[in-house]
Amino acid sequence: MIDKSFRLALFASASLIAGLPAAAQTAAADAAVTNDAEIIVSARRRDERLIDVPVAVTAFNQADLQKYQAVDLSGLQAAAPNLNLVQGRGSAASANIFIRGIGQPDALQTFDPAVGVYVDGVYLSRIQGALLNLFDVERIEVLRGPQGTLYGKNTTGGALSIVSRKPDLEVVKAAGSALYGSYNQIVLNGYVSAPLVGDKLALSLAGQWDKRDGLVTDPRTGREYNDRDSLTVRGILRAKPTEALEILVSGDYNRQRNALTLGYATAPLTQTDFATGARVLVPAAPYGAYDFKASTSFRGDEGQRLDHYGLNLTANWSLSDAITLSSITSWRKLDPDLFIDIDATQVELGDVFVGIDQRQFSQELQLKWSGDRFSGVVGLFYLNENIRSHQEAYADDLFAFLGGPLTFTRFIDDEQNTKSYAAFGQASYKLTDALSLTAGLRYTHEERRYDRVTTTRSTLGALNNLTFRFPGSLPAPFNLDNQVEYDAWTPSVNLAWKPDANSQIYVSASRGFKSGGFNGRANGVADLTQTVNGVLTIVTTFRPETVWTYEGGAKGSFLDGRVYLSGTVFYSDFRDFQARVGGGSVAAFPVLNAGRLSIWGVELEAALKPTKYWNLRMNAGYLNARYAEFNDGRRAPAFSCNPTGAEVTCRPAFAPPLTLTLGTDYRIPVGDAGSITLGGDARFVDKHFLSVDNRPGLVEPGYWLANAYVRFDAQGGRWYVQGGVKNLGDQRYRTDGQEFSSVGNIQTVYYGDPRTWNVMVGFKF
Repeated sequence: MIDKSFRLALFASASLIAGLPAAAQTAAADAAVTNDAEIIVSARRRDERLIDVPVAVTAFNQADLQKYQAVDLSGLQAAAPNLNLVQGRGSAASANIFIRGIGQPDALQTFDPAVGVYVDGVYLSRIQGALLNLFDVERIEVLRGPQGTLYGKNTTGGALSIVSRKPDLEVVKAAGSALYGSYNQIVLNGYVSAPLVGDKLALSLAGQWDKRDGLVTDPRTGREYNDRDSLTVRGILRAKPTEALEILVSGDYNRQRNALTLGYATAPLTQTDFATGARVLVPAAPYGAYDFKASTSFRGDEGQRLDHYGLNLTANWSLSDAITLSSITSWRKLDPDLFIDIDATQVELGDVFVGIDQRQFSQELQLKWSGDRFSGVVGLFYLNENIRSHQEAYADDLFAFLGGPLTFTRFIDDEQNTKSYAAFGQASYKLTDALSLTAGLRYTHEERRYDRVTTTRSTLGALNNLTFRFPGSLPAPFNLDNQVEYDAWTPSVNLAWKPDANSQIYVSASRGFKSGGFNGRANGVADLTQTVNGVLTIVTTFRPETVWTYEGGAKGSFLDGRVYLSGTVFYSDFRDFQARVGGGSVAAFPVLNAGRLSIWGVELEAALKPTKYWNLRMNAGYLNARYAEFNDGRRAPAFSCNPTGAEVTCRPAFAPPLTLTLGTDYRIPVGDAGSITLGGDARFVDKHFLSVDNRPGLVEPGYWLANAYVRFDAQGGRWYVQGGVKNLGDQRYRTDGQEFSSVGNIQTVYYGDPRTWNVMVGFKF
């Protein structure tokens, strides 16, 4: 936690900023806003000024991304209030996204994310492949809080909406950059847009190549890990045959070929000897204080491969000046083949291979209308996702007898099909010129089917060539159907008051849900056994998780756009909170609807322009997150987290009480040559747990990160040179964790990058 003096300073700064509006309102009641305040967002599925949207949303444009030196989504870590966005554990391509303390760190395909990621209106079902590069982005919108009405299931935490640049129908545009930095990192970006047939047809092509040497070295072999090797391309064809019809056809492809992503062991790794008991194989922190050293039992040629591609067809048809019909059709394919050393040491306890074949088809129809007093959108949505995986787990060091090894390999093949149907609508009505009411409702029906076969091969007697079919191998009378259906209604209501064109105050209530499903880690009956009302019961599924969030906010632009302020307070009540817990019998991974989760918080955003050339920005998020109820039937009540028991598992993971970002940039004109800009930001992420079970070794104690850059822009902005440093203080900070304590006491953490520098040269016209 941060110290008292810092909290007092933060409170004083926030009070000073909050005090600006009163004077600003009298000085400029009808002030025109600057370009910064004129950002257009589509948070409500229609284009609106950011200042007009009664939703907690933060938007980033291409200039913002360069200020943050962001190459992929992880560069936005803590850049919006209560946003925790990092590279997912053990994988170079996965995105672990939490908003307001809600997310889903487990990348297994049966666990749905709690923050929806959308690219040009298309939902990405998996967190693998979601750590997207930002080479042709027009803007990124971070929507905080449940978005169940307009965006649907699996948005209980919020949504990230990424909007690509459209080809220009009239002029040729091009941009490119080359970056070189620490660890021989090379990033090449290119973008070109050109009209093909008058002002009726245009094409854009964009690409990025991102390559970097490994950050982590294995002292035993000298091999390097945690590298970057990614190639991404996207093409968009834009046709406008008539003034009323626009058609966009886009295709994208991402190819990644990486070495292993290694974490660091924080607890002693143990082996179970059936004759002599448990013994320690590797101590905690085997190489001392972390300095980007870790070992692996893999030979070195195993790595991580990912191919991710898709096709989108979007059509916008203006039926009249006020009514538009939109269709978004998408097909996507995701093929990761990942080797992961979960224990991150030279012993073979948690070494796995995960190969995934995922395909999804989605179709959305939207009918939007806009009037002087009445506007809104209604629509239909369909998603069909099929995902198969083959997994292998190698653990020859997990068991022994009189010191002699007992081989252990587990093979898993499973398949899941999900069909999701939804109908939704949301409308706004102006009760007066200043007061408007918005109400919406979505109905979702989901069908899910799951099959899983687990085969264990071992020299350990009873486990020799044992096959478990889920749910077909369950003992009678538990041979249950492997199909489930879920229905959910997710309403929302919002009341907004706009005292003038550039400010508003709103209150809202909204409901969201995250789909239920099957425990994809079930390798035996122990994974499915829970105590329900004191009775030992086999439970093959977990129920959906639901949330109601109540929110109040205000935002405004003042002093001719030189001051922008936004503030939000909220309370979220989660029911049937889904948790994958460990710590029970060996290699058991139950998934529980653990109970209730309560979160309330405050969010502040400010942007100030004290002079023509000087910009200041700040965002802060405060979270008070707790489990109102956490029922784990495998533990005695005194060791469960509930209001009457001892607190063992009582703090939600990935929910830092405070996140804060302070940024500034100052531009210095240098005559006819152009200008020089000096900029930087400092980010603070408070102490938080990296596992549901609150393991002592899986804690990030809190950290500050500082970044800085200097940039020269030639006159007219045709070309530029930028040099930057990230993590100026060379902090060691933890971003994610692996908790498999029931397998050899595995508790592994992953670290962010050390101090790095980069130099970039670019052009645009």
